[in-house]
Order: sequence, then C-alpha cells, then structure tokens
Amino acid sequence: MNAESIGWWGVPIGILAGAIRGGTPFLLVSLGECLTEKSGKINLGLEGVLLMGAMTAYAISYKSGSPWVGVMAAGIAGAVLGSIHAFLVSRPKVNDIAAGIAMLLFGTGFAFYLGKPFIQPSAPQLPGISLGGWSHLPQIAAALKISPLFVLGVIIAFIMRWVFRSTRWGMQVRAVGDSPAAARAMGVSVSKTRFICIVAGSAMGGIGGAHLSLFYPGAWTEAISSGQGLMAVALVIFARWNPVQCLWASLLFGGAQAVGPSLQAVGINTGYYLWNASPYVLTLLVMIITCSNKRTLAGAPGALGAGS
Repeated sequence: MNAESIGWWGVPIGILAGAIRGGTPFLLVSLGECLTEKSGKINLGLEGVLLMGAMTAYAISYKSGSPWVGVMAAGIAGAVLGSIHAFLVSRPKVNDIAAGIAMLLFGTGFAFYLGKPFIQPSAPQLPGISLGGWSHLPQIAAALKISPLFVLGVIIAFIMRWVFRSTRWGMQVRAVGDSPAAARAMGVSVSKTRFICIVAGSAMGGIGGAHLSLFYPGAWTEAISSGQGLMAVALVIFARWNPVQCLWASLLFGGAQAVGPSLQAVGINTGYYLWNASPYVLTLLVMIITCSNKRTLAGAPGALGAGS
C-alpha cells in the first residue's frame, strides 16, 4: 500500500494490515508449538517445517493449479516432519533441543534442495478476503485484504482453548504435559498423546508456511521465513501457553514487522533497517522479561522439556 497517497493515516493502516498479514505464519506456527508444549515437548524444528511447508505449498500449487491443494500438501509435509521428530524424541535419552535443531537443519536443507526448480515459476495464489470494501480508496481496500489462513488460525485458536478447558482429550494433553507419571496412572498413553500433538502441531506449522508462499509475500525463496519458526517459540512463552493469547501475540509480532515499511511509505527512511529488526528485538525482550523463574513457570507445563 502506498501510505503516502493517503497521508499519515497510512501508517496505522499499514501496521494493522502488516499485523494480520505478517502475523498469520506466527499465529499458525505458535499454535502448533503451543499444542506440542502442552504435551510436555519442545519442537525447535518448526523453522524447517515452516520452510518445507512454504516450498511444498508453492510447488504443488504450481503443479496442480490449485493453491488449496498446495495448502493441504503443506500440512501433510509438516505432519511428515513432525512424525519424524515425534519418533526421535520418544527414544530413550534423546534430547528435545538436539532433536529439534537436527530437524530444523534437515527440513531447511531438504526444502532448499527440492525447491530450487520453483524459485522462478509463478504459482496460483490464495484468494484474499476483503475487509476494506467500506472505503473508496484502493490503497485501503488492498491493505485490508486478509488471508483465509488467518481466519483459519483464529478459529483454531479458540477451538484449542475450548479443547484444553472443556474436553477429555484436552485434559489428557494437559495431564501428560504437567505430570506424565500421573497421566500413566490414569491409563493415558503418554507416548501416543505426545506423538499426536507433535504431528498436529507440525502440520499447523506447515500450513503457516503455505501462507508465506501463497499469499504474503506470495513467492518461494530460500529466505522467505526470516526465522519466524524460531521466534514462535518465544511467542508461546510470551502468550503463557494460551492459544488465544498466541493470537494477540502474533498480531503484535506481525505489526512489529510492518513498522519499517509503513514509515518508509510516508517518506521516513531514517533507521529503516533498525525498524525492520523490531521482531527480533521483541523476541529478545520477551526472553529477557520471562527469564526469571517466577515468570517462566507461570502457565508452563510442569514436564516441559523434562524428557520423561
């Protein structure tokens, strides 16, 4: 959007549009990580899942002519990587962090290798949902066109909160994440529950990658993720393992990404690269603020990363 043509009003509108567009992959990946961590496991490989999902979505959309087939393929690709990760972390004495880093490198390298032929071709893109029909300005109408995957993420966030609070399966996931020994005593299969959570969480991460390549920025390049998969881990901590709070935190991170381009659009170029670093600075601040034991433990699953 050319914010300069509508004056300074373009800055908040640009940030709002950026919060939704840029926040969508944060939302889907953080929801996936929230589900995984609720079961007591950590998946640092979601950056690789995000890239694999983006590449798969773009390639399948190009080959099939349907972006929705690409989205489904991205979810399947994420689930496949998630199943490998779930198998690894279920082995005795396998560290969650080490396995996650290994999957990050594997997913990233595999996506780069398979995605080489699809950097130049143009794939069909996901249709946008227009929220700017009330304005006669085409800039506003274009800015307020949101991805259908954002709507999907919002729905998933509220469904996840309901599942965790009000369903038997959600309570089993929380029990597994808080006290695996107690969950086993109740007859709950800890390994099966964690396997399902990791695979489902990775599938959401793959769909988050589909947003990047099929909506915004809407292309496949090797630098498309910019570390969003890793930042989502900090976002989950910031959101206190609450799916709906992941939604608000994702919008905050997405809006931080949009500050630099929105200011540049009205002629402010000073500190442009510094503003573009806002999401990374925000990630560091989140980690610093939550570094105390009292803050870190608030809302965290009791067995998170314990390897039990």
